[in-house]
Amino acid sequence: MPVSVVRAPAAPGANAGRDAASRRFDADTIAAAILTTLATRRPPASACPSEVARRLDPVAWRGLMDAVRAQARVLAVAGAVEVTQGGRALDPRAPWRGPIRLRAGKTDAAP
Repeated sequence: MPVSVVRAPAAPGANAGRDAASRRFDADTIAAAILTTLATRRPPASACPSEVARRLDPVAWRGLMDAVRAQARVLAVAGAVEVTQGGRALDPRAPWRGPIRLRAGKTDAAP
């Protein structure tokens, strides 16, 4: 027999910490964290966006995930990083769903 899970609605302001976390870091800081994280890897090794978010804020890192993914897209369009899913490169201009990984791009381009 299937079990259904009922989740209580989020308390007012429950996402305030996430919103505050993403506002503390500008795009340049997030881009630098992505590139620094990838610089510690030997190509073609990759990194999870959560590693970048944790580097920026070890406590409230979840609130940074959307900002890290958005900045990864900007860097991917510029060719500085490659966004992958299941080991295959994703088009940075197309919508993404699900888990992604980041790896150094083919060029040293930056936005």
